[in-house]
Amino acid sequence: MEQSEFLEKNVFNGLKKLNDGFEGENIPFFSESDFEIVLERAEYFGIGIYGIEPWLNGEIYDVITHENLKKKATDPKWYQKAFQTFKSRQPGLSYSATYKVSAKLLARGI
Repeated sequence: MEQSEFLEKNVFNGLKKLNDGFEGENIPFFSESDFEIVLERAEYFGIGIYGIEPWLNGEIYDVITHENLKKKATDPKWYQKAFQTFKSRQPGLSYSATYKVSAKLLARGI
């Protein structure tokens, strides 16, 4: 199973992608409420998140990576903290992220 297939099936399933052409179609963007679900599912599966990019009106608003906070990509504390920071600074953002699904998880093909 490919990483994109795993994410579609297990993480993005049932959520509304907000892609409207302001970024590549292969990078899904989500509302704040849907992205919160994405983060919960990523934590459940132990998926690494390398960076979170919030967007405002089709323009990148900011970016925080696991390296900025000196945490492992699979540590949910860093991405939950980054998400809460963005939410408190600016309501109405849409969110994208870069993910890493482990080979072991892909091999299981859940």
